[in-house]
Amino acid sequence: MYELMKRLFPICRSITGEGVRETLRILKETIPLDIIEVPTGTKVLDWEIPQEWNVKDAYVMNEKGERIIDFRENNLHLVSYSRPVNKTVSLEYLQNHLFSLEDQPSVIPYVTSYYNDYWGFCMSHEQRETLKDEEYKVVIDSELKDGSLTYGELVIPGRSRKEVFLSTYICHPSMANNELSGPVLTTFLAKWLLGRKRRYTYRIVFVPETIGSITYLSKHMDEMKEKIIAGYNITCTGDERGYSFLPSRYGNTLADKAALNILKTNQMDFVKYSFLERGSDERQYCSPGIDLPVASIMRTKYGEYPEYHTSDDNLNLVTAHGLQGSYNIYQQCLQAIEQNEVYKVKCLGEPQLGKRGLRSTLSTKESGKAVRDMMNFIAYADGENDLIDISNRIHVPLESLYPIIEKLTENDLLIKMPH
Repeated sequence: MYELMKRLFPICRSITGEGVRETLRILKETIPLDIIEVPTGTKVLDWEIPQEWNVKDAYVMNEKGERIIDFRENNLHLVSYSRPVNKTVSLEYLQNHLFSLEDQPSVIPYVTSYYNDYWGFCMSHEQRETLKDEEYKVVIDSELKDGSLTYGELVIPGRSRKEVFLSTYICHPSMANNELSGPVLTTFLAKWLLGRKRRYTYRIVFVPETIGSITYLSKHMDEMKEKIIAGYNITCTGDERGYSFLPSRYGNTLADKAALNILKTNQMDFVKYSFLERGSDERQYCSPGIDLPVASIMRTKYGEYPEYHTSDDNLNLVTAHGLQGSYNIYQQCLQAIEQNEVYKVKCLGEPQLGKRGLRSTLSTKESGKAVRDMMNFIAYADGENDLIDISNRIHVPLESLYPIIEKLTENDLLIKMPH
């Protein structure tokens, strides 16, 4: 995952354009993505696909001919969706088009202006304070044209038509945690899913944030509402500062249950946020009338770490270890959803485990401990509780319950209740 991130990091992405296409083409080398184009001007729910934006070069040059701000050195230097410019301006004029952070003077901020006729540059505040009162040549070799919005989709069939939904976004330039940790983790989850037997169908999308999810919903909303039983918006999964959980709108979906169970039984240090603190595509997926069961597990939540939306959100902030931890958690969540059933014990009263070889016929202190989890599972396998409910009640990780279920099923003591 980290090597893929390093390859994707230099690409200048925005909500449309060649950077998005190049990113999807690279991801397609690992998983069989369909790449879809939606033309400029297309109505998508309450929005409209904007013009496509691409940029070849951008810089600010001083009177000595030095590029003091250079898009080619760091693509965060340019305000995303800046219109073309080629003129000489005064320092006073230029200052009205510059962005920096006084409280983080060494970083370049990330700034966008998607739906306005505007241009601008970003730089460190330290450098901004050194600008001399002279004239500056401003060049932005960009293009705004009727084109399209691009997204990637992969549907992996399972035994059931019911679906699990995974969404991540591909619309930020060179930022590692807030942008690339989501797509690279989702890519490798998809690769894992492709190689295993699946109960559910998986709908996996790589979209520009906000406008992309709205676009996808405008095309597939009815089908998604009918089929999706759980989903996750995957972002900010690459640092090593603990975990964060953002619930669905009411926090009562299978996705919420699975995520909280896995985080708690793994004894992870995590912060549970309110849906009121949302800020990514869960805004669209969980909005009234759509109401998809989508939650999010992150490392440090977007907006809650100092490097967020700055040049410090780089390949030093994200680590292979951080990505692996998030991957493991998501993998366990998907396994929990796949395995989750409502079980019922078939016999009345406590089953005699000894005659079935499920416990020692000699009752000792040690043998009693060995079957406690099995007996506690049986106590709540009453046809009302699903597997995650039982795990929560008896405080036993799901992975420890899977072999218990297998043994009880083999001995004809357990049945799955119909859906």
